[in-house]
Amino acid sequence: MSKSKEELLENYAEHIREKFKETPDMEFLDLVTVGLGPAIYNRDSSLVSGTDESELETVRKNFLVKKLGLPDGPHLMHAIKEVMREYGASERNKYRAVVYYILARRFKKENVYR
Repeated sequence: MSKSKEELLENYAEHIREKFKETPDMEFLDLVTVGLGPAIYNRDSSLVSGTDESELETVRKNFLVKKLGLPDGPHLMHAIKEVMREYGASERNKYRAVVYYILARRFKKENVYR
């Protein structure tokens, strides 16, 4: 049986606290999670592989450029790789909601969700 959205949110918040040493904005985290729709319940689509270049490219194109409206450039991939590094190589489950939350906050694009 899959976890409820509330259980997933708490799990995501725990990752933000532990991996990024930040106190999560639960309202914003909820908005990011809702924006991902049913993908949060599918094991494969709910995770981001930090070592798969095509996966990182998808985050760059579909999230940073299309969703957040950022101008394309090498700084975007640098930011993604920095988040992956901070998340930690030993953390196999890099949740897409957490990655998107951190990237949106780093680029100060929370307003896209509000």
